[in-house]
Amino acid sequence: MKNKQPSVSRREFLATTSAALLAGSATVAESTAAESANVPKLALKGGEKAVKQACKQPTRWGDLERERLNAMLEQNTLFYWKGPQTTLALERFKKLYPLKYAHTCSSGTAAIHIAVIAAGIGPGDEVITSPITDIGTVIGVIYQQGVPVFADLGASTYNLAPADVERRITSKTKAIIAVHLCGNPCDMNALKAIADKHKLILIEDCCQAWGAKFHGQPIGTSGHIACFSLQNSKHITTGDGGVVASSDERFGPLLQKSGDKGGDRLKGGGFHSFATNYRMSEPQAAVLAAQLERLEGIASKRAKLGNLLTEKITGIPGVMPHQVHPDDRCVYWFYFFRMDPKTFRCDRTEFVKALSAEGVSCSAGYIGVPLHREPVFQKHGFFAGHWPVREFGLTTMDYTKHQTPEVEDILKTGIRITIHEGMTEDYIMESAEAIRKVAKHYTA
Repeated sequence: MKNKQPSVSRREFLATTSAALLAGSATVAESTAAESANVPKLALKGGEKAVKQACKQPTRWGDLERERLNAMLEQNTLFYWKGPQTTLALERFKKLYPLKYAHTCSSGTAAIHIAVIAAGIGPGDEVITSPITDIGTVIGVIYQQGVPVFADLGASTYNLAPADVERRITSKTKAIIAVHLCGNPCDMNALKAIADKHKLILIEDCCQAWGAKFHGQPIGTSGHIACFSLQNSKHITTGDGGVVASSDERFGPLLQKSGDKGGDRLKGGGFHSFATNYRMSEPQAAVLAAQLERLEGIASKRAKLGNLLTEKITGIPGVMPHQVHPDDRCVYWFYFFRMDPKTFRCDRTEFVKALSAEGVSCSAGYIGVPLHREPVFQKHGFFAGHWPVREFGLTTMDYTKHQTPEVEDILKTGIRITIHEGMTEDYIMESAEAIRKVAKHYTA
């Protein structure tokens, strides 16, 4: 017996075939338009890849780290206080970052929490910062019962917009945390002027910015306290770890005890303040001491490659390159450019898919939503579903009503490009050509 075929009405048949013909016509029209404009065929559609060379990963550790770890194994202690590796790591850190006080710690999140404790942030105090950052930027603020206030960002710097920062200052504002996103220095002159004018503490989140320079000066030396991360994805790493530093006599002497249970190891005298344990061990400090010897080479290479990419994609219709001040050094923890959806016949997902097919290491966006759109902020549920400072009337902050329109657009239109020191200039040139090729295809 023959299988009975499903019956299809004439109307259904015509609707289905018409849709298929229209789709086919659109594809043909797109290909014809691209060919008539002499646009190379996309790799996504069977054409040749623009990026022809493989990109090898950099060697991140070796003899330098082995030397320090071997020395560490000869010690009779692995504790940080006055440990040989911690002492050496801090000496090398201060040569690169001439700050009087420096303290190693367990993470970049810990570094920022230590800075917040030293700054005296307390219940209801407001701290203005970026909504595009790792949540570690604000964890310390929340744990000290402070109130993060998220300001809008520059359209293509992705850093705090000084005018919007000043607009959000209230009588409760106590500090600003400037996040040097992607390794791109914030406008520290403008932010420092605002902080001085309103008597605020300026903390620099340098976690993505090892080796960056603001107007020729090491990042972290313009504000009152500087915080660095050594997490595995950062320019230099100890797997996890951090450094917090300051030359300000109000805060520098407080850093050690603010990351070591509140105890002052120099003066002793019992516990006069309260803090958690954020200590770094000697094995981590040994790796840090070695990694700091590699930093300049890593930072300078990334800066050169990122700037080259900007040079080669500038002027492409619908593409907004990563904006860096000419007097600054951005170290491109990653490269971030934006596409104008109105310019192209495709959405960001399709654009990124086409770029990936060309051989470019890329992804859509960075974090999924601004921090204040995360569920924990929308529910104000930081402590077992509660937020005491709000429930006790110390703040009226309502993150469900918090608005940062440029940030929303950045996250919807941004495209992330991988940059690292193992890449060659030829690879970057080919990646730039791939961006040009894809952009031209979807505008032809």
